[in-house]
Amino acid sequence: MRAEVISIGTELLLGQIVDTNAAYISRRLAEIGVDVFHRATVGDNLERVAAVIADALARADIVITTGGLGPTEDDPTREAVAEALGLPLVVCEEARRRAESLLARAGHEAAGESALRQARIPRGATVIDNDRGTACGFIAGKDGKAVISMPGVPGEMRGMMETTVLPYLRSRAGNAGNVIRWKVLKICGPGESSVEETVRDLLHDRANPTVAPLVSLGEVMLRITAKAASPGEADALVAPVEAEIRRRLGADVYGQDDDEIQDAVVRLLSEKGLTCAVAESVTGGLIAHKLTQVPGCSAVLGLAVTSYSNEAKRDMLGVPEGALERCGAVSREVAIAMARGALERGRADIAVSTTGVAGPTGGSPGKPVGLVFSGLAWRGGVACARLGLFGTRSEIKERAARRALDLLRRHVLRLW
Repeated sequence: MRAEVISIGTELLLGQIVDTNAAYISRRLAEIGVDVFHRATVGDNLERVAAVIADALARADIVITTGGLGPTEDDPTREAVAEALGLPLVVCEEARRRAESLLARAGHEAAGESALRQARIPRGATVIDNDRGTACGFIAGKDGKAVISMPGVPGEMRGMMETTVLPYLRSRAGNAGNVIRWKVLKICGPGESSVEETVRDLLHDRANPTVAPLVSLGEVMLRITAKAASPGEADALVAPVEAEIRRRLGADVYGQDDDEIQDAVVRLLSEKGLTCAVAESVTGGLIAHKLTQVPGCSAVLGLAVTSYSNEAKRDMLGVPEGALERCGAVSREVAIAMARGALERGRADIAVSTTGVAGPTGGSPGKPVGLVFSGLAWRGGVACARLGLFGTRSEIKERAARRALDLLRRHVLRLW
């Protein structure tokens, strides 16, 4: 079964609102084996919305719209669906009474007029109840095809998807429906070209499961996708490919699916019964922020210091004045001294530090923008990585924070 998703709203085209609805709908459809080959975004214009729906119906079995179901004249979805299907609009009395009651309870004037508009649906359509708002959704069909319309408010749309739309689509697909399952492996360290070279044979000439590389800021992802008659069969197709990728990439794979590098670090430290400390300059507290986003981080993170100035590095972390004068704040020596200071003051098992040039100014031929040193210290040793990063100031900080956490992770795996 093939579906298309249409997001309706001028605010989406203007970039005032990020369209999370389309991503959510596509993801949920994939989970039940419904193919999505096209998605569209269209503004609040009746003629254009109707045309986009008609085009989608020519290609797909199911068209799902989100947005444009409000009470005002610039909410065109009802009229556009009716026009595309060649059906008149009728009033669903049950939906009208429910909307009228909710609006009156909230003290809105002209509740009757607003409720009447939100209760209009194409003739023969099935109403989708809205437990979180006044605008009902509906499923309208003609010639074996269906248009499913839901509000643009994410919470209202998701409630309708879970309670009505997904069960409807599963029943419509019947035994012909396949399940799509995927797993995303998260990789930090090697770049996209290096990862692709390592798994090149797995990326090409595979029909089921497929392997696709994805790139995010400071990391690479490999998505393994399988289609089968049941979740268990799909998972069984994914498993051997996942195992082979993990075998080839080893410690480069830090997690999967929704994991972030900080999740992997906190999880690993917790499993090993270790604590860490953080000393930051160039990243400005970003590493500590990431770690404290993870529930349970208080068990592994003791001290976190942002020492941006030379004085702070000296006074708070004990970085020798001589190292600052001789080597400069952006140096291997200072990065290691910062990590040592955090280790001792935080009474931790391992500490990580960052110092560098985030730009866009402040660079020099010897120390260009993007140069970052990440130091490590533990009982019995030190290490330091020299990183040549690129991007805007915020991108360099983000990349530096992720690489520092990955450096910590790798050393914990090696040392403990």
